[in-house]
Amino acid sequence: MIRKRVAASAVVLHEEGRLLLVQRAHQPDKGCWTLPGGCVEAGETLEQAVIREVAEETGLAIRVVREVGQLKVPDGDSGVYEIHDFLAERISGEAIAGDDAADIGWFAKEQLVDLVLTPDLLLYLRRYGVYP
Repeated sequence: MIRKRVAASAVVLHEEGRLLLVQRAHQPDKGCWTLPGGCVEAGETLEQAVIREVAEETGLAIRVVREVGQLKVPDGDSGVYEIHDFLAERISGEAIAGDDAADIGWFAKEQLVDLVLTPDLLLYLRRYGVYP
């Protein structure tokens, strides 16, 4: 039986249209840039989890707008992450990398092609309508 972990991530756009990304500090995909997020804890809704995870990884308070999609990603240990991605707005705070992030940044859409991203991130961003 395949072990499934449920996770939530946020697509956070800056006022100038730049996208918030974190550089993963741990496996899977250590060193790759991706959306901030993480696993849902017991008793949390998906929305509560993404708000908590974004705060932990970036120092930002967000408001969830809506779910934009979901995907399944191998966890590197015979299991799978079921990731729910949410469009979110920054409410307050300054972006600072937390413990789970090696780095953090706001990137213009044209900069994304020059970054080492998690697998298929651009494909999903296109599906969500946030990347051309």
